[in-house]
Amino acid sequence: MTIGLPAPFGPPALTASIRSLPEDFIVEELSAFDASGAGEHLLLTIEKRAMNTAFAAQRIAAWAGVAEMAVGYAGMKDRHAVTRQRFSVHLPGRESPDLALLVSDDLKVIDASRHSRKLNRGALRGNRFVLRLREVEGERAAIDERLVAIRSGGFPNYFGEQRFGREGGNLEAARRMFGGMRVKRDQRGVLLSAARSQLFNRVLAARVADGSWNTGLPGEVWMLDGSHSVFGPEPATEALAERVRTQDIHPTGPMWGRGSLRTQEACLALEHAALDDAADIRAGLEQAGLKQERRSLRIPAASLAWEWVETGTLELAFELPPGSYATSLLAALGTVEDAAGRLAARYNEG
Repeated sequence: MTIGLPAPFGPPALTASIRSLPEDFIVEELSAFDASGAGEHLLLTIEKRAMNTAFAAQRIAAWAGVAEMAVGYAGMKDRHAVTRQRFSVHLPGRESPDLALLVSDDLKVIDASRHSRKLNRGALRGNRFVLRLREVEGERAAIDERLVAIRSGGFPNYFGEQRFGREGGNLEAARRMFGGMRVKRDQRGVLLSAARSQLFNRVLAARVADGSWNTGLPGEVWMLDGSHSVFGPEPATEALAERVRTQDIHPTGPMWGRGSLRTQEACLALEHAALDDAADIRAGLEQAGLKQERRSLRIPAASLAWEWVETGTLELAFELPPGSYATSLLAALGTVEDAAGRLAARYNEG
């Protein structure tokens, strides 16, 4: 988690390490649909260990004897983990190659079915995580209390540091691209996402700092829980406040692009103030043709469960919607480093 973002619940409740083993970070995609059973595409459910999505796609393409562009997947998964996710392989008029030739010590085939369409990015319902924190330091009662607060009230929907590249390099590269530097098409999308995410994080940081990230402001635009549908602004009512308290709706922040901000009053003023000195990034995103969109400032964590496996070892299990980061939940809990000493999750300490 990018350092410098304000914390929603006060000082860290713990310090811990993660990913001593890939099995300390388990991620399973939650499928958005069932395989149709027929079609030109082979839909594979793969479990892989210490292997990122792009490398797995290359392995699958080589196994099937197809170009990499013939392999589809719904989301990117980290290398330093055990992950289960779907891939599709376009095999028009062909039988599936021998699945045994794809299997290895670090890659297993869980399921294989025919399907009518390529698996597109974002075609998943979410992700289920099982994380094991080791070398946990902190008062157990305070840690449990923080976990209860996260489960009952959600946590800020910050973009994680992996969105911004090593030492935030994607953002500087985006600025150079906006200044005229030529980049490859696939890299262009990565840099646009980094720039857009940075602006969203700045607005969310301002909302966490003033305490309105989970309550709303006058002139708020709201998002329905579990969807991308937005509405508002509209007058404050007790019924609206109750929907916010029960997490049926959430405040939103801008995903920058062309067009006017939909917010009004205090909410609009805050967004302008938070992004006033980022005119170059805003202009670059607009010139790239992106349109104004909204993203929820808050992520519910109703599925969060935890268990103290042994002294100093805490196991967390939870589900998140697509596009949300497990490291953002960890940062709301405390300071977490991976086994190599790299910062995995932390906010400001205070």
